Amino acid sequence: MHDTALAFGRSFFDYYWEAGFTLCVELGACDVNGGLRDVRPAGCHYIGLDLSPGPGVDVVVQPDARLPLADACTDIALASSVFEHDGAFWESFLELCRITRPGGIIYLNAPSNGKVHRFPVDCWRFYPDAGLALARWAGRRGLAVQQIESFVAPRRDDVWNDFVVVFRRGEEARPGHGYLSDLGPVDNLHRHDREGVQHENELTEDMRLVQDLRSKLEAAEARLAAMAAEPDHAEPAEPPVEELAPNLASPPSAFPGAEEIQG
Repeated sequence: MHDTALAFGRSFFDYYWEAGFTLCVELGACDVNGGLRDVRPAGCHYIGLDLSPGPGVDVVVQPDARLPLADACTDIALASSVFEHDGAFWESFLELCRITRPGGIIYLNAPSNGKVHRFPVDCWRFYPDAGLALARWAGRRGLAVQQIESFVAPRRDDVWNDFVVVFRRGEEARPGHGYLSDLGPVDNLHRHDREGVQHENELTEDMRLVQDLRSKLEAAEARLAAMAAEPDHAEPAEPPVEELAPNLASPPSAFPGAEEIQG
């Protein structure tokens, strides 16, 4: 799990775990370089689901199958760094909605950019309005969810820009103890209590970085062109030889006995 995914997961529990909550179900729970089970709140019972056995996995599930859990059984359902690998993530989202009780919380974190990273496949990236589309899809399937907040976060030490979205199951978009989007600057923020998109930016961070580098390159090329266009300075005249080596500017002194030789 990359740095920002783990950090947002920890903050999610801080902001959205409520008194009376007891159970969290994670889809894609295998611990790969860290997992959200490690940052769960005290008193949180945890069920980790994944397609294969591994650390952090309590129940192995079958691809494209109904999750082996009852309707409305959990207070929180989450999937972090999972949906990009899921060939039918929209169906998996319905399953997360189904198992979450009314008033419970669904949390998703998925990349909006980044390199191809098959695990075992890599299928999707998520743009800023994806949460609204998922909420509409669930509603059409008879599973009411309300989006509380969604945004695209800046990268830190890794290459990923996370798309983060939080839903509440049912008809009420009641927030938690705070908003994850208040942790720092974010792009393309949707919040249930605000109209429209906040901090709208049509360029991804990758595009902005390329744009900045291109501007710096163009500025450097312009400076080089200006230097090349300047007239050459006249070459300074060489100083007289006596300034360079005074002893060579006059005839050599006669060495002892030269007169006898010359005579």
